[in-house]
Amino acid sequence: MTGTVYKSTGSWYYVKSEENQFYNCRIKGKFRMKGIKSTNPIAVGDVVDFDLDETVDEVNGIITTIHDRKNYIVRKSVNLSKQTHIIASNIDIGFLIVTINNPTTTTSFIDRFLVTAKAYGIEAIIIFNKIDTFDEATLNEQLYLQHIYTEIGYRCLRVSATDNKGVAELMDIMKGKVSMFSGHSGVGKSTLVNAIEPTLKLKTKEISNSHAQGQHTTTFAEMFDLSNNIRIIDTPGIRGFGMVDMEKQEVSDYFPELFALKEACKFNNCLHKEEPHCAVKKALDEDKITWSRYQSYLKILEGDEEQYRNDIYGEDRIASDETRK
Repeated sequence: MTGTVYKSTGSWYYVKSEENQFYNCRIKGKFRMKGIKSTNPIAVGDVVDFDLDETVDEVNGIITTIHDRKNYIVRKSVNLSKQTHIIASNIDIGFLIVTINNPTTTTSFIDRFLVTAKAYGIEAIIIFNKIDTFDEATLNEQLYLQHIYTEIGYRCLRVSATDNKGVAELMDIMKGKVSMFSGHSGVGKSTLVNAIEPTLKLKTKEISNSHAQGQHTTTFAEMFDLSNNIRIIDTPGIRGFGMVDMEKQEVSDYFPELFALKEACKFNNCLHKEEPHCAVKKALDEDKITWSRYQSYLKILEGDEEQYRNDIYGEDRIASDETRK
């Protein structure tokens, strides 16, 4: 039988067959994808072949094959730095849900997500959520960020899940597609899914007052079938986003504004750091490139990976604030 993985708990996989029946499936023995050192060889969104095991009281499935993936999105495993964690696969759109201060989403985190999505062939759209809570200063900050990312070609949406603002536009984009919702814990992923499909009634929690951080409500990534042929993958809150398998020479290719200037640099292998006659550095001096984006580029280039799993509210936030003054 063939089906799609709708939920993974690490040892069991909830698979929907082509006949629209759900089965609990497991892997028989060791199962590893070629060329991918992953903590989870099978991810939500994978198309798999499985056999039914009817020797037990409850009919379960045994996964035998994973079909080739159209794409997938990964990050470094927090506990095993040399391995990756596949968040989801076969995605049409990756929505990054961003909140300004409730909790804080830094530009460094946003840029890491966008770079990873572009590198793995996934369209990324930014959702600025909780716009109903903005005071004037927060609104100005959000509009400034929206300007930065719109200018370099990213689509941005302004949404309030609680007030149902912007939800209809979001649903229209999602029709007939597999969408992934990602972001920090507490940015309102589950609340937004509930606004799109109230019958799901996903669990939500309030922001922790002590650290202004979100509390995890989604434990595992899970796909849901919604009306209008919408399929959505709700993911656990990501605290940090470590980059995976990226050569230094190719990092700038995934920053649209840097890639557009690449051919104007004197050297073909220019890393846009200290090299002479660098078009990117010239554009930076002329304020044609945003400083926060360039800083994100340098951090990825230099392999500054410790920050992503420690204090995302520390230096990144300070640097982010400096760019917004």
